[in-house]
Amino acid sequence: MAPYEPEQDTSEAGEPRTGRRKAARYVVPVAVAGVAAATIGLVPALATSGDPDLPKVTAQELVEKIAASDTQQLSGNVKISTDLGLPSLGGVPGGLGGGGGAGRGGDGEGSAADPKDKLMELASGTHTLRVAADGPDKQKVSVLGDASEYSLIHNGDEVWAYDSASNEAYHAKGFQVSGDKSGKGEVPEGLPATPKEFAEQALKAVDDTTSVKVDGTAQVAGRDAYRLVIEPKQAASTVGRITVAVDAKTGTPLKFTLTPAAGGAAVIDAGFTKVDFGKPSADTFDFAPPKGAKVTEADEHAKGQRDTEDRNKGGKEFKEEDLNGLDDLKVIGKGWSSIAELKLPGGKGLPTSGSGDVPPDAQKLLDSLGDQVSGKFGSGTVFSTRLVNALITDDGTVYAGAVTKDALVKAANAAH
Repeated sequence: MAPYEPEQDTSEAGEPRTGRRKAARYVVPVAVAGVAAATIGLVPALATSGDPDLPKVTAQELVEKIAASDTQQLSGNVKISTDLGLPSLGGVPGGLGGGGGAGRGGDGEGSAADPKDKLMELASGTHTLRVAADGPDKQKVSVLGDASEYSLIHNGDEVWAYDSASNEAYHAKGFQVSGDKSGKGEVPEGLPATPKEFAEQALKAVDDTTSVKVDGTAQVAGRDAYRLVIEPKQAASTVGRITVAVDAKTGTPLKFTLTPAAGGAAVIDAGFTKVDFGKPSADTFDFAPPKGAKVTEADEHAKGQRDTEDRNKGGKEFKEEDLNGLDDLKVIGKGWSSIAELKLPGGKGLPTSGSGDVPPDAQKLLDSLGDQVSGKFGSGTVFSTRLVNALITDDGTVYAGAVTKDALVKAANAAH
C-alpha cells in the first residue's frame, strides 16, 4: 500500500521579514502560476502509472530530500502545458502574451532566436522540451515543434540560441548564470522550465499559511516517486493544490501540477516523460551556426535596443527614476493571499468609455476583457485569469495576486 502521512504544517521562525522579502513572498505564488507572468492545463494530464510500495516518509523528510537533492547530470523529455484561461484576441497581431515577432522589436530588427522573447512562449499552450544538464556550466533546452526546433545552449561562458524555423542564431559571450549586470547574454530569470524549478518556487511559499503532506506514490517516466501535496489554508487564494512527484532515489522532482481552487484542468502541469540521470554526451553542448544562418551578437542587439528606446524618448537621457519599479511595491497580507499594491506611472488608471483616449474599437475590446467594480476606493476594472487577478482602479492603483476578485476589492477598500 502506498504511504500516507497526516497533514503537517511547516512554518518559518525568526525576525519579521523586510519589505524586500515581503515582495519576494508575494512573487512566489504568482511565479508558480507560470510566471510570470502570464508565466499549463494538460490535455490530458501526463500519464503516471503504478502505485509502488516505498518506505514511508513524512512531509518534512520529503521536503528535506528535495532540498538535499544535488542532481548535476540528467537528460530527457519534459512535457509542459499552461492553461491560465486567457481570452483569445482573435486577429490582434501577436495575440496575448507573446509571439508576433516580439523578439524583433516590432520593426523586423533583432533576432527571432532571442531567448528573452522565445522562451516566454512556454507561458501558454502545450510544449515538448528536450533537456540536458552536466553541472552548473552546461545545460541545453530544446523546444520541439512539429517541423522545427528552438534550442538554448549554455556551455561555459557562452550561450547560443538557435531557431531552425528562421535559421537565426543568437550568441552571448561572457555569460554569467546569475547576477549578470554587464548586459551580456541576458537570459530570462525566474522562468521555470523543469519540474524541479517549479517545485523550488512552490516550496519557497511554504509557511504557516500552508499545509504539506505526503499523499501516496506513483511512477513517472518509469521512476518510483512520492507525491508531495502543498495546499494553501487561506480561502482567498486561487491556488487549489500543488502536487510534486519526487523521485524516490534522487529526490529530484519529476512532475509538477498546480490546480486552481475553482477546479477544472490544471493551470500548470510539467513532467518528465523520459529521464536519464547519466552523464550526457559532451557533444550535446556543442554548437556552431549552420551555413547561411543569421547570427545576432547579444552586445550589438542590446545596443540597438537602447538606441531605439532613446529615439522613442526623443533623445532624452534615460534615468533610473524614470522606472516605476519594485521600490513602489507594497505587499498586503501574507502567504498565498498576499496582494501586491503599486501605482501606475502618471497616477492615472485605464481609459474609460466616453473618455476619447482610445479608439472606440480598442475601448470596446478593453471593456470586454475586464469586470467593472466599485467600492470605497472608487471604481476600477478587474482582469482575471484562472489563477492571477488584478484590479486597476481609476486613480491608477494596481492590486494584484493569486487571490479572488473579492479579495482585491476588499484590499482596495481597506487602503482608502
